[in-house]
Amino acid sequence: MSFFDLSSLELALVLFAVVLGCTLLGSFVGRKLSKHADSLREPFGVLQAALLGLVALILAFGMTMAVGRYDARRTAVVDDANAIGTTYLRAQTLREPVRTRSLDLLTRYTDDVIVYSNAVPGTRPYRDAIARSEGRQRELWRLGAEALAGSPRDSAPRLYIETLNEMIDMQTVRLSALSNRVPSVVLVVTLVGAAVGLGLLALYLAMVSRGVVTVVLAAVFVSLLLYMTFDLDRPARGFVQVPDTPLVSLRASMALPPAAPAPHGP
Repeated sequence: MSFFDLSSLELALVLFAVVLGCTLLGSFVGRKLSKHADSLREPFGVLQAALLGLVALILAFGMTMAVGRYDARRTAVVDDANAIGTTYLRAQTLREPVRTRSLDLLTRYTDDVIVYSNAVPGTRPYRDAIARSEGRQRELWRLGAEALAGSPRDSAPRLYIETLNEMIDMQTVRLSALSNRVPSVVLVVTLVGAAVGLGLLALYLAMVSRGVVTVVLAAVFVSLLLYMTFDLDRPARGFVQVPDTPLVSLRASMALPPAAPAPHGP
């Protein structure tokens, strides 16, 4: 089971338990070693200082990876909405009956995209929505080819086919962005490194009889930072989700009458 399979509550409990547990364990061991503080102070001080610097680097690296993937998913939503919107507009320039059937399919396709945008990747609703959208893509492509064959000299079908192809390609980009998560090994190294670093810091402070409460507060802060890093990489599952506002706005515009009337003439 990966971190992605955990619920938000389960993830928070695991992170806080590991980090705070190592911190309290380090404090307990430090108190036991306090009688040897004079001989152990210097080596443990150097070790914990070096490890804390490494932990800060690992935390920054993990956060950067998570934020980068989150931004990529947000950009993909906007690009997908633009591709669908352009296809919908160009479908209005097609001749009947392809025009009406294509507009209806594009509306239903947008509904499917909104569904899998808000579903947890890998779940049944997610897979079903993708399967439905792919079926509508094939039907839209068949209708586009029919329109092109019926009016080979018209520019409208050619432009529509071009945009439809871009819309289909954009779905691949969206699905790839949703499944492109920070590798689990990176998350494990980040968690273990933070826990060990804070544990050694607590050990050192307890050994020299300094304020252990401060390192406990630091452990809470680091746990929150870790949770934010993990949560950014959990589309449609965590508290920080990729907004689907562009798709919802596009779907609302499809409820209005088409802006362009159906073309007439041979």
